Amino acid sequence: MIPLSWYLILAAAIFCIGVYGVLARRNAVAILMSIELMLNAVNINLVAFWRYMSPGVISGQAFAVMVFAVAASEAAVGLALIISIYRRRFTVAAEEIDMLKW
Repeated sequence: MIPLSWYLILAAAIFCIGVYGVLARRNAVAILMSIELMLNAVNINLVAFWRYMSPGVISGQAFAVMVFAVAASEAAVGLALIISIYRRRFTVAAEEIDMLKW
């Protein structure tokens, strides 16, 4: 049986990669993918704690499904916004997107 600490270390590593991707990337699509990595790290933590703390109750899996739904809606709305911005500005670089400035 794999100990809980290994899951937590894996989730922390994935979360750190996601944070680095959000802070270092200039492409808006890459930033969205990094946010998805962070949400997947949260899911790993939820399921790992559920498995080791109370496997008889389905609460950990229910929270993970909710995070999946939030991640899917975030991806859909984010990609729709990026496509809309690309059609208007012909770029997806995050520092060139200044839609509120005229």
